[in-house]
Amino acid sequence: MFRVIGGIAVTTVALAAIVACGDDAPDADPASTTTKSGDLLWRYETRDDVISSPVVVDGVVYIASVDRYLYALDADSGELRWRYRTRGYMRSSPAVVDGVVYVGSTDNYLYAVDADSGGLRWRYATGDFVRSSPAVVDGVVYVGSDDGYVYAVDADSGGLRWRYATGDFVSSSPAVVDGVVYVGSDDRYLYAVDADSGELRWRYRTGYRVSSSPAVMDGVVYFGSHANYLYAVDADSGGLRWRYATGDNVGSSPVVVDGVVYVGSTDNYLYAVDADSGDLRWRYRTGGDVFSSPAVVDGIVYVGSWDNYLYAVDADSGGLRWRY
Repeated sequence: MFRVIGGIAVTTVALAAIVACGDDAPDADPASTTTKSGDLLWRYETRDDVISSPVVVDGVVYIASVDRYLYALDADSGELRWRYRTRGYMRSSPAVVDGVVYVGSTDNYLYAVDADSGGLRWRYATGDFVRSSPAVVDGVVYVGSDDGYVYAVDADSGGLRWRYATGDFVSSSPAVVDGVVYVGSDDRYLYAVDADSGELRWRYRTGYRVSSSPAVMDGVVYFGSHANYLYAVDADSGGLRWRYATGDNVGSSPVVVDGVVYVGSTDNYLYAVDADSGDLRWRYRTGGDVFSSPAVVDGIVYVGSWDNYLYAVDADSGGLRWRY
């Protein structure tokens, strides 16, 4: 997630000079890079913090806010298409599939809202806050709740397929790959649950709570923990491949591109770690906690920091392209 106070900002990508870093991974030096801000295209002001991450589908930006509204904004102009009000604040990030927006709220409900009109299709009541972001696969919505359950809900009807009980809050967002739901819990475990039956395949215990959302690539599950580690676990067996120690909590959700895992930490760094070996490629220091989950496009890593900047960092070298 990328934290914005009271609004949504959209920038273009401006290219700049970069500085290469060796595989022995010295820190990328912000002072030695050429910094150039992305150009602001538009911004839209909500009534409170925006902790949710946006999703863009068919020229529309869908995003939720702490002001209790789910927004649909024109991606070109930033103009409001519609907004839908829930009864609680929202930090869940929307998923948009087949013309429906799925999102959770702290009023304990999972919502399905029409993507064109903003009208309610259905809502499903869990037992506590829904801070987890839903994943929609093969007509089923998978999501966690602070009641400790992982839910599988029919995407069309809103009816419950199954639910699986963990030992604590589930704010982690599920990843569903090859018929398995991978999700973390505050009970310190990463879970692998059968997507059809809801039965446990395996679970892996970390040193502290898992709010990071897993990324699954080539038979490996990558995720972070508040025990300060980035983990790589075998997707079939749950066995540990490797773990990499950061300087603080890893609540950021990793992304894996071209054999590199990119993830943030509350030690203020953005990390690039080799997906096979767990060795550090580079790290880039921001001025605040990095809870935001990176996005990688055309060789650039985009990530937000609690220093109020959005960063564009070269994916290969770790050099700063620009910050906004």
